[in-house]
Amino acid sequence: MNPVTPNQTTSDALGAAGAPSPTFSPLYQQIKGLITQSLQSGEWKPGEMIPSEVELANRFKVSQGTVRKAIDELAAENLVVRKQGKGTFVSTHHEARAHFRFLRLVPDEGVPHYPESRFIEVKRLRAPAEVARLLDLKSGDAVVYIKRVQSFDNVPTIVEELWLPGLIFKGLTAERLNEYKGPMYGLFESEFGTRMIRAEEKIRAVCAEEGDAGLLKIAAGTPLLCAERVSFTYGDKPVELRRGLYLTERHHYQNDLS
Repeated sequence: MNPVTPNQTTSDALGAAGAPSPTFSPLYQQIKGLITQSLQSGEWKPGEMIPSEVELANRFKVSQGTVRKAIDELAAENLVVRKQGKGTFVSTHHEARAHFRFLRLVPDEGVPHYPESRFIEVKRLRAPAEVARLLDLKSGDAVVYIKRVQSFDNVPTIVEELWLPGLIFKGLTAERLNEYKGPMYGLFESEFGTRMIRAEEKIRAVCAEEGDAGLLKIAAGTPLLCAERVSFTYGDKPVELRRGLYLTERHHYQNDLS
């Protein structure tokens, strides 16, 4: 089947195939896919307003209701955000509401706020086999490795290790990370054109080892929460492996299920 471009109508796409597709998806799902292609290609950049439902309906030669249903799903998946009286915008990691979407550790008391980071190590290395597997790379491909300590109100609370595909994050250095004052995902989005869409996470309880205990200023053997996360961008492409150790003396892990 020939690829469908964002500027094709759905009837164009079906005609280009020359025969009915062996699989069927509802029309709004097809429109959702076309809009997602435009997001992925950068036609509408993070923070920008996308065309109105009427304009998109005219573009794809479908009803406004079909477009609305497609956008409803995109909004539910945090790819776009509706702003009352303004329009629909491409979601961005620079929005305040997005800062806590991937940070699930919240204080037992007080208002959630973003932690301060201290970078322990930033370097390029060859991907170990397990890292390569989770990031869909070849063993030995270049990755950027980052280790940092995050503190809330000057209390070390999180030790994180990150592995990022070296080809995508070429040029990411300790100096740039230290210079940047916003959330790390905001940096990835604005300077490396990579937006985190969704993540898969595994959580278990562990005991602090000597090195991590020193960074968190706690006794070795102290119980910690360990979270391993793989984050994906458009096309369900894995672009980050993150392993975090959380001290839950004053914080807890919160997840809203729907």
